[in-house]
Amino acid sequence: MEALKSWIRDVPDFPKPGIVFKDITPLLHSPEGFRLCMDAFVEAHAGDSFDVIAGVESRGFLFGAPLALRMGKPFVPVRKPGKLPWKTERVEYALEYGTDALEVHVDAAEPGSRVLVIDDLLATGGTVGATIELFERIGAVVVGASFVVELAFLGGRDRIAPVPTQSLLIY
Repeated sequence: MEALKSWIRDVPDFPKPGIVFKDITPLLHSPEGFRLCMDAFVEAHAGDSFDVIAGVESRGFLFGAPLALRMGKPFVPVRKPGKLPWKTERVEYALEYGTDALEVHVDAAEPGSRVLVIDDLLATGGTVGATIELFERIGAVVVGASFVVELAFLGGRDRIAPVPTQSLLIY
């Protein structure tokens, strides 16, 4: 997957000084790069047992929805507060540079459903940790988490253990 690195752009001091943001827009702009990325996700999860794919707002939608379509699975959006029109469960969590909250419809996954979470980036694990908690609250279980990019030096994988975690690129 090292080939994907050519489509990831470093943006220094975004969203605040000292952070080097991993920008995936060049990857999305490249049909070849995006196809390679999606093929890698399909291959990584072809033998996995899960019922639902959840994408975390907003960049997780870009990878989770097409992956769900390709794998014949339902897609569940995990959204920022106030964006979902039905009854929701909500979790507040700490980001690497602030706090936030996420919501999911209370009926997004059946009790006992096995959920694969997709997002663009694993940093400290706060966002995916909140997503795991959301699905636990509605009776589902997160059986895997998959990312385009992982910033290993921030320890996010440890925070979401024991959920199996897969990243296409690790920095």
